[in-house]
Amino acid sequence: MLKKTRYKDNKLLWISPFVVFLAPQSALMQRYSTTAELENALREQRKKKQKIGLVPTMGALHNGHLSLVRRSLFQNDITVVSIFVNPTQFNDSTDLEAYPRTLEKDEALLRTLEGTIWVYAPEVSDIYSGIVETKYYDFKGLDTVMEGPNRPGHFEGVATIVERLFRIVKPKKAYFGEKDYQQLQIIKLISKQKRLGVSVIDCPIVRENSGLAMSSRNQRLSENARSEASLIYQQLLWAKRRFTTLSFDRIKEEVAQTFTDHSLFDLEYFEIAESATLQPALERRKNKKYRAFIAVRIEGVRLIDNLAMNE
Repeated sequence: MLKKTRYKDNKLLWISPFVVFLAPQSALMQRYSTTAELENALREQRKKKQKIGLVPTMGALHNGHLSLVRRSLFQNDITVVSIFVNPTQFNDSTDLEAYPRTLEKDEALLRTLEGTIWVYAPEVSDIYSGIVETKYYDFKGLDTVMEGPNRPGHFEGVATIVERLFRIVKPKKAYFGEKDYQQLQIIKLISKQKRLGVSVIDCPIVRENSGLAMSSRNQRLSENARSEASLIYQQLLWAKRRFTTLSFDRIKEEVAQTFTDHSLFDLEYFEIAESATLQPALERRKNKKYRAFIAVRIEGVRLIDNLAMNE
């Protein structure tokens, strides 16, 4: 009779008296649908001194998400991937309804990785304990620019769910992509303010071959729009090349005109800001780092991106 044995490196061996077969490696995955179940399971793992990492997502996973999960798997014993479409961070109910929900596909994608992954996929009533509302935070001005005015209440919703996840999972490290750079800075701030004991790890943007930043929202674009959307990254690269030779106002004017000339796009904003404070910059200053930020709509789908200008 065959016997199976699992080793520390998560390789599964099927052993017979005559031969040993090395099975293909894949994730050791479990799904938890309630907070109580997850907390109880994690409590047992902490008794064993297991390191816990967290990758918060809203599902519809792609290679950008997988890059975060891989990094967590490398640095931790167990990686919790939360899959939860958080209603409090949507200021547009239509956008909330249209957001893709693909849990089975997401889990299949996670199984292609090597390591121990726990999927946390709760219901809204469970994670919010029946009261769906946001908390108040002092973001020290990080929420007053770019995404803030365009999406009122968004960052309060993000901070509320992230704080909740941090308190449930109690990870040592949590992983976020730089595509949502403003969100990333806010999460770092609240982690310190609330003394949550979580190191927030920022991870580089993963892009499609065209340069378009990977996003779950890309799934809602037609083939033509997805191709045309490469213009977003092209304009960020153009701004980076002109960063030392043109004024900030001139760069912003040229980018705005480019999108005006392409009727498929609706440009919400293009801004050059200090990387640390996110405040819009009027001119270059020594020893300051800057990023360009952009938000556009194409076929009704809102896409954001950013790029370091002098790093």
